[in-house]
Amino acid sequence: MTSTTIARAWSVTRADGMVVGLTDHDQPLHFNGIDFRPDSGMSARAIVQGAGLSVDNSEAAGILSHDAISEPDLIAGRWDGAEVMLWELNWQQPSAGARLIFRGSLGEITRVGSQFKADLRGLSEPLGKAQGRVYHPRCSAQLGDAQCRIDLDDPRFGLNAKVEIAEEGRVFTWKALNTFDDRWFERGVLRVEGGTAKGLSGTIKNDRLDASGARRIELWLPLGAMPETGDAVRLIAGCDKRGPTCRLKFDNYLNFRGFPHLPSEEWLVAPRVER
Repeated sequence: MTSTTIARAWSVTRADGMVVGLTDHDQPLHFNGIDFRPDSGMSARAIVQGAGLSVDNSEAAGILSHDAISEPDLIAGRWDGAEVMLWELNWQQPSAGARLIFRGSLGEITRVGSQFKADLRGLSEPLGKAQGRVYHPRCSAQLGDAQCRIDLDDPRFGLNAKVEIAEEGRVFTWKALNTFDDRWFERGVLRVEGGTAKGLSGTIKNDRLDASGARRIELWLPLGAMPETGDAVRLIAGCDKRGPTCRLKFDNYLNFRGFPHLPSEEWLVAPRVER
């Protein structure tokens, strides 16, 4: 492979499985089962890769394209954390001698006019996260994860509904949705399962049920795309990570990952009386 036949090819894979192939070559390329398009430019600063566990440092930039990396999808967060792979290859024979020079994920994505920029995070990035258990009276697991073992699709802990009234992608109201008690979904999740906002989710801040059976749910932050009337959503119960909640609300105390009998800070600093 000579310098005159070298091209770069990117594959970007979203969490929902959608794959986009981009190249800085002026013609389409096909490699590794992916079609790489030249009309959706994407470039990167020089890849900096350390020999030890240092974090790879680079930045990708490109032009928003309606059918590839679109502005609405970026705003909605659909590309957050997407897997990125970058190859150097011979555009005359893409499958011969291709070299993988970067693998990681998209970090923070910013937009300037019609351009986007995204930090590239290398495979060593997760090693910088805190490891080990937290000793705390409340549970350290996330509802529905491998430690909690709650099935979030269980009808006892959530329900499916159709959007009736949506305000600013953050406040949702149903005229009659009283299957669960007041505040049942606080700290839970509203997950969109249909329409243009499918795949997006938000954490529930408030869940209020009035005497008529109407339910009003408010999210902490607006969804990246506005759900429409009739779109399918799922409401998932909230957990405050307390032992009584785990036992009474979810009947899951055997999997509780907190330490409810730890002495409080007041007990630790209280003066001792000598006998």
